[in-house]
Amino acid sequence: VTRRYGGAGLPHDTIQMQFTGSAGNSFGAFVPKGITLRVEGDANDYFGKGLSGGRLAVFPHRDAPDGFVAEDNVVAGNVALYGATAGEAYIRGIVGERFCVRNSGATAVVEGVGDHACEYMTGGRVVVLGRTGRNFGAGMSGGVAFVYDSSGVFPSLLNREMVDLDPLTEEDREVLEAIIGKHLAETGSARADHILAHFTDEVRHFYKVMPQDYKRVIRARAAAEAEGRDVDEAIMAAARV
Repeated sequence: VTRRYGGAGLPHDTIQMQFTGSAGNSFGAFVPKGITLRVEGDANDYFGKGLSGGRLAVFPHRDAPDGFVAEDNVVAGNVALYGATAGEAYIRGIVGERFCVRNSGATAVVEGVGDHACEYMTGGRVVVLGRTGRNFGAGMSGGVAFVYDSSGVFPSLLNREMVDLDPLTEEDREVLEAIIGKHLAETGSARADHILAHFTDEVRHFYKVMPQDYKRVIRARAAAEAEGRDVDEAIMAAARV
């Protein structure tokens, strides 16, 4: 696909593949735009490594035992979405450590993560609909993460060296609702279904993780646009601070 269509790829979902069972290491690595891969089962380490515009989904098998709660069980391994540059991933269940490390542009939804999630992230969006491990957001200089936590524990697990916890804007709420809606459509997530059914109440349980550097660049862009100054110069100046 990349050889023939270049970096632009194809329209989303042009090529769709459905898999059943246990996917090995690096399933969905470097998938370009236009290809959608769905796994009914589970996946190993490096799921979606270097994702480059495609779509991925993984969710438990339909024949899972009665009483199986997806959001309390591991469905993918460590280092999922490592170095992703674009695309979407919807994961119904918990993943291991270092989720979305060095993500620079992909959107990913997951229902729980281990330690060091979003480490060195420079772009994209991450939505966590459940528990996180420690050291969340270490070295995170770009992108944004939204973490659902009704217990109030998450702030103690956040590495605040380069990020802040900011209030959600109305635009954030709209984006969250849309992304969670896609997660529900792709995976049938019970957690997503509950949040969307009670969104007005549940949205208050989301924390917004915002990199300090990224906020500075956003403010510089807005000020330059308002004052009619060169936007690129303003951004470069903010980045050098």
